[in-house]
Amino acid sequence: MARNREGLVLLLDVGPAMHSILPDVEKACSMLLQKKLIYNKYDEVGVVVFGTEETGNELAREIGGYEHVTVLRNIRVVDEVAAEHVKQLPRGTVAGDFLDAVIVGMDMLIKSYGAMHKGKKRLCLITNAACPTKDPFEGTKDDQVSTIAMKMAAEGIKMESIIMRANLSDGVQEKIVEENDHLLNLFSSNAIAKTVSVESPLSLIGALKNRRVAPVTVFRGDLEINSTMKIKVWVYKKVAEERLPTLKMYSDKAPSTDKFAKHEVKIDYDYKVSAESTQVIAPEERIKGFRYGPQVIPISPDDIEALKFKTEKGMKLLGFTEASNILRHYYMKDVNIVVPDPSKEKYVLAVSALAREMKQTNKVAIVRCVWRNGLGNVVVGVLTPNVSERDDTHDSFYFNVLPFAEDVREFPFPSFNKLPSSWKPDDQQQAVADNFVKMLDIAPSATEEVLKPDLTPNPVLQRFYEYLELKSKSTDVALPQMDEAFKRVMEQDPELYSNNKSIMDAFRGSFEVKENPKLKKSSKRLLRDKPSGSDDEDNRMIAYNANKNKINIVGDANPIQDFEAMISRRDNHDWAEKAITQMKNQIVKLVEDKSETALECVLALRKGCVLEQEPKQFNEFLNNLFKLCQERKLSHFLKHFTSKIMLIPKSEAADSDVVDEDAGDFTVKQEPMLES
Repeated sequence: MARNREGLVLLLDVGPAMHSILPDVEKACSMLLQKKLIYNKYDEVGVVVFGTEETGNELAREIGGYEHVTVLRNIRVVDEVAAEHVKQLPRGTVAGDFLDAVIVGMDMLIKSYGAMHKGKKRLCLITNAACPTKDPFEGTKDDQVSTIAMKMAAEGIKMESIIMRANLSDGVQEKIVEENDHLLNLFSSNAIAKTVSVESPLSLIGALKNRRVAPVTVFRGDLEINSTMKIKVWVYKKVAEERLPTLKMYSDKAPSTDKFAKHEVKIDYDYKVSAESTQVIAPEERIKGFRYGPQVIPISPDDIEALKFKTEKGMKLLGFTEASNILRHYYMKDVNIVVPDPSKEKYVLAVSALAREMKQTNKVAIVRCVWRNGLGNVVVGVLTPNVSERDDTHDSFYFNVLPFAEDVREFPFPSFNKLPSSWKPDDQQQAVADNFVKMLDIAPSATEEVLKPDLTPNPVLQRFYEYLELKSKSTDVALPQMDEAFKRVMEQDPELYSNNKSIMDAFRGSFEVKENPKLKKSSKRLLRDKPSGSDDEDNRMIAYNANKNKINIVGDANPIQDFEAMISRRDNHDWAEKAITQMKNQIVKLVEDKSETALECVLALRKGCVLEQEPKQFNEFLNNLFKLCQERKLSHFLKHFTSKIMLIPKSEAADSDVVDEDAGDFTVKQEPMLES
């Protein structure tokens, strides 16, 4: 077995207590082997079952004992037969002893690869741990487990224990379950072992780790605290997105008699002045061009190289800040983990001292990072201390990339305090909404979290793997139905719906939902959010169709439609300014004439000024309009101020000088217009 390949032995409990969940075990194991055929086709796999009536293993034949343990498949390269083999596991008739199965599996790995082999060796135990284990000939069960674990550690064998705790029968004794859990936890303390408890078929598939990703350092170098203090660290990826396997283009044009045909498709590109031209332009006659308005600016490779930002590899500390200053939504890209160089004890101590002090003082570190020499992508990130609770694991840092000013996106949500009371929910509506939100919690305190991230497999990937296996057997196979286990991720949980139907009905009955007849739909411009602080009945997106909206003036007949059409035009930057100016004039005229459409026009102007980021124009106009109504005693329109009309605050437009609390105060000073 090569160094980068794995030898895996599956230890599967098939005793009577496991019969109800064996179909889920078969499905999970077959998916594991299917993925090995895609990603690690040279890995080797063996299958051992325990709890069978018969006994079939090499240790039983050599020294006796190890009864009811059967080797279904010796360790050899994974193939389609192995995937089919685990789909038809035998149903045992006796209680299985998982310790006997562990010893048999460990013996298979040792005999196949030897103690000095550098390959990866792993045991994977799947059981409900509900059956008693036999007492050893000498010593206690704890001593026996410690001996097995020490041997596993010496041979470099890892072990994963997946305990199925779903559908346990009433006859299971809690004392036996507690003892088995204790024994399995001893493996974790004395060897490279891990124990996971799962309660659903979906969690079983997620717990059975099928994709091995070898840890590769992103960076090895100095964490520079200052000019005289540097710590050697290694940086690894902690979290990364799992993608679909790479698909290659396949050609069937090769003759069937050619046994060495690779069926590869190669693509070549020819560059010509025009489609009709037959002359091909050589690479040295081509140059990159970048659009700048209507022009294309040619830039030579030498200029591009000269413009590149030259950097030197390294991590440099910029300073410390309170952890509360770095919000969770600032994090960008994947998470990395920064560990000390394990070759020197002084680096381990330095990282530990720094991490523990940062943890105690609730600080995080801001660092500037360049992962490779000459890399133009310089990042600024935050180091969060990760203090280990285990003696065999060093303290470390989590690294997250922070955004620059150009990366930040503001999503303003103005306060509801200035809205009229008729727009606010009453106590009964608030209580119903609170219950509705609590209902959506997938991690209620009384039970376990429904969809744990580390135990929830990606349903898109799983569906692809399943279909790929079927496709390998028949090219005309139809797309299968969604697996029931994955419907919990893809569809609404029927049990959750039925248990909380009364809460949803109460929420639905407490709020009236009606269609807005004035809402315009558009296929061109639905990218901007509608502004807050205006009448809900008049809330509508400013939408347009570029082929129809050629309005040049805000007329008296349909001022709102004319205004929206003009402000939506993009053939000239002056249309927005003209539309706003003309709409102001129309509003003054309508207010003086006591027209009922004056309020709608003001709300439309407000929306347009928010969309065009012209808050100062609107705020100054609204203050002037307020004064005009006071001077001329236009009480019919004064009543709309503070109840239906508000200034544009800074939360809706960054250029505004009005804070949210003053959005309804029209006694504030007017904002000066910028002189052009």
